[in-house]
Amino acid sequence: MKTIYLKINCVLCFFFLVNYTLTAQKTHDNSIQKSEMAKISFLEGDWKGSGWIMRQDRKKHYFEQSENVILTLNGTAILIEGIGKQERDTVHHALAIINYDTEKQEYNFRSYLKDGKSGDSKMELLDEKLYWYPTSYIRYIISINENNEWIEIGEINKADNWYKFFEMKLTKL
Repeated sequence: MKTIYLKINCVLCFFFLVNYTLTAQKTHDNSIQKSEMAKISFLEGDWKGSGWIMRQDRKKHYFEQSENVILTLNGTAILIEGIGKQERDTVHHALAIINYDTEKQEYNFRSYLKDGKSGDSKMELLDEKLYWYPTSYIRYIISINENNEWIEIGEINKADNWYKFFEMKLTKL
C-alpha cells in the first residue's frame, strides 16, 4: 500500500514540476506595449512652468504648474502627477496612468483628481502630439516644441469649432 501511495505522489510531483516548468517558461510578450509607450516617453521627467485657464467668467486665471512623469512597470506604463498652484493655494492636483491595450490597439488614459473623482479618457498620438479627450467636446493637446518645452493647450468644441480655454508651457528640470 505504501508503494502505491509513493508512486502516486511521485507521479503527481512529476506532473506538478512539468506544469510549473512549462508555465514559468511562458512569458507575456509585451514588446508591442513597450514600443507604443516609448512613442510617448518624451513626457518622462520633472517639469515646471506656468499657464492660464479661462473660466466661466471669461477671464484668464494664471497658475504655476509642475508635472512629474515616470515611465514605469518595465516600460509598459506612464504615471503622471500634476500640481497647479495660484499663489500658495493648490488649485489642481491630479494623477494619471497611461498604458497601451494591445487587443484594442489604443492607449488607456485613467485620471484621478484630488476631490476623489476619476475617469477614463480617449487618448491618441497624432503627428508627435498627444491628444486626450476627457469628454466628447473637450480635448487637450500636448507637444514638445523646438526648445524642448512641454506645450499643452485645452480646447472646447462649440458648433464644430475648437476654442482654446487653457494653455500651459513647462520646462524640463
